[in-house]
Amino acid sequence: MPTTAPQHPTPTTQHPVALSAQEARRIALRAQGFLGAPNRAAGVRGVLRSLGAVQLDTISVLARSHELIPYARLGAVGRKKVEQAYWTQTHAFEYWSHAACILPIEEWPHFAFRRRAYRNRPHWNHHLPDGAYDQVIKQLRAEGPLTATELGGAKNKGEWWDWSDSKVAVERALMYGEVVCVERRAWKRVYDLAERAIPADLLHDDLDDKECVRRLVVQAGQALGVGTRSDIADYHRLKSEQFDAVIAETNLVPVTVEGWGGKPAWADPAALESTPRGRHRTTLLSPFDSLVWERARAERIFGFTHRLEAYVPKPKRVHGYFAMPVLAGGQLVGRVDPAREGTTLVARQVSLDGPKAVQGVAQALREAASWVGCDSVRVERMADAALKRDLVRALD
Repeated sequence: MPTTAPQHPTPTTQHPVALSAQEARRIALRAQGFLGAPNRAAGVRGVLRSLGAVQLDTISVLARSHELIPYARLGAVGRKKVEQAYWTQTHAFEYWSHAACILPIEEWPHFAFRRRAYRNRPHWNHHLPDGAYDQVIKQLRAEGPLTATELGGAKNKGEWWDWSDSKVAVERALMYGEVVCVERRAWKRVYDLAERAIPADLLHDDLDDKECVRRLVVQAGQALGVGTRSDIADYHRLKSEQFDAVIAETNLVPVTVEGWGGKPAWADPAALESTPRGRHRTTLLSPFDSLVWERARAERIFGFTHRLEAYVPKPKRVHGYFAMPVLAGGQLVGRVDPAREGTTLVARQVSLDGPKAVQGVAQALREAASWVGCDSVRVERMADAALKRDLVRALD
C-alpha cells in the first residue's frame, strides 16, 4: 500500500451501472470473504488486509469478536495463531476506525487526519496534571512496551471511569499518535512509542486530510464491494461531507441496486469485472463482523433485522444476550445465542427462518463447537417445537 500520493482518477460523468439485488449481495459476500475459496496462504493477516479493519469488543462468549472474524472466513484457525498473526512482527496496530479496531500497519499514514483532529480539538473530560504526559512518554522510552497498570495503574479508587493520571496520559498519547497500541494482553492494551513500533517508511503524517479520507473511502469500497454513501462512509466512521468531498476522485463506479430505494451507490470496479462464483461459507457471525455491523445495510442486503441485545435488560431481549447471525447459502438464515458449559456448546436460544435453515444452522453449530473445544451441542429454547426436533436430529 503506497504512502506517496498517487495519481487520482480523472472525474468523469458516468451513467450508473444497474445491479440486481442478488448481484449486489453476491458482490458484497465475495468482497467480505464469504464467497469463493479463501486465500488460506494469506491467512489471518490476509483477512485483516482485505477487510481493512477488524472491530474489537469486550464481550467474549465463544471467543472475542476479533477472533470470530477470521474464523468465520477461514474456518477453524487456531485461536493462538489469530493473536500471533495480529500482533507479531508489526503487522497491525489498534486505533479508532469503525470503533476500536485492529488495522493493517500499512494504514497508519491514512489516519493522520484523525490524529491531527485529536491534537487540534482536545475534548478530554479528565484533568491531567502538568508533567503527567511527559512522564508516560519518558517511562515508555526507558522501559519499552507497557500496560496502563505497569505505567502506574489504570484507575484511581473511584468508579470504573475514574482513570489514573497515567492512564489518561497514555490514552491521550494514543489518540495523538505518539503512542501505539501494539497488542492486547489479557485484554489490556500494551502501549509503545510510535517511533519504535511503526516502520520508518510508514511513520509520517505527510498525507493531507483529503488524501487520507480519499484512500479510506477507496479501501472501504473495496472491502464492501458495493455500498451506499452511508455504508462506505460508516466503514471508518467518516462524515458524509468528507465522503462527498472525495468520491469523484476515487475509482469507485456509480451503481444502482434493485430494492435499495433508489439510494445512490458505488462499487469497486474490480468487483464488477467478473461474476462472483464459488462456495458460500456457512458460519456463525459476530454481531461486530463488518458484513453485518451496519444494521441498515444488513437489512437492505439480506432482509435481516438484527440488534445486539447484550445491553438490553434481560426481560426485554428477543433473541438473546449475544445472538449471532447464521450465514448459509449466501443468506442470513437465523440466529443463535451461544454459551459454553464444559465441553458442551449450548445454543441457549435459536431462531430459524424456516425448515430450509436447519441444515445450515446445524453445520455452523457443529463447526463452532469443534473450534472452541466442545464435543457436543445442546439446543435449549426455540419457539417452534417441530423445528427444534429437526435441528436436534440434524446435530445428532
